[in-house]
Amino acid sequence: MNLIKHLLLTLILFGLLANARSFVYITDQVDIPMRKDKTFGDNIVRSLSSGSKLSILQATEGWTQVKYENSIGWVISRYLSNNPPARAQLEKLKQSYNANQLLTTKQSKRNTNLEKQVKMLKNQNTELSMQISKSQAEKQHVEKIYKDALKLEHSNEKLATQVLQLKTEIQLLENNNTAMQETSSRNWFITGGLVLFFGMMIGFIFPNFANRRRY
Repeated sequence: MNLIKHLLLTLILFGLLANARSFVYITDQVDIPMRKDKTFGDNIVRSLSSGSKLSILQATEGWTQVKYENSIGWVISRYLSNNPPARAQLEKLKQSYNANQLLTTKQSKRNTNLEKQVKMLKNQNTELSMQISKSQAEKQHVEKIYKDALKLEHSNEKLATQVLQLKTEIQLLENNNTAMQETSSRNWFITGGLVLFFGMMIGFIFPNFANRRRY
């Protein structure tokens, strides 16, 4: 009974180990035939080339049942390896190297384009800085002109007020001058009337006075 238990445990462990290895590879020595059953003869399903990746179904007595694409068959276990053959690994490394070289070339081109873009952006930034400086100078100039214009406007308002005052004073002077001219004319008229009156009186009185002295 103990022997049977040990055998069962061994088979179970072996099966577990076989299932744990879900994939194996054909070695890089020769092409290996896949057979319908665990015998040698005219039962070849297909040939498996070096580096073929196989799915393990079960393993027993030096044979391993595998699946490759849509084919299922048996392969001698010693022709299988847990790792890809050196040639396949080398080919994979070459492909990886070529892919990396392609990526490096693409990245180099991208870096070149990025450097061009960075240079262009720097130039644009320089131009923008110059434009900003120019705009700031123009802004300061415009602000100065605006302040000067406000000062001129204030001065113009003061001048307008002064002009209005001068016009008022001139109008007053003109009115005073007119009044004085009218007063002067009236005075001259009165004076002339008085002179004429006194002249007439003298002309009337003086002859009578002279006649009286004769008598």
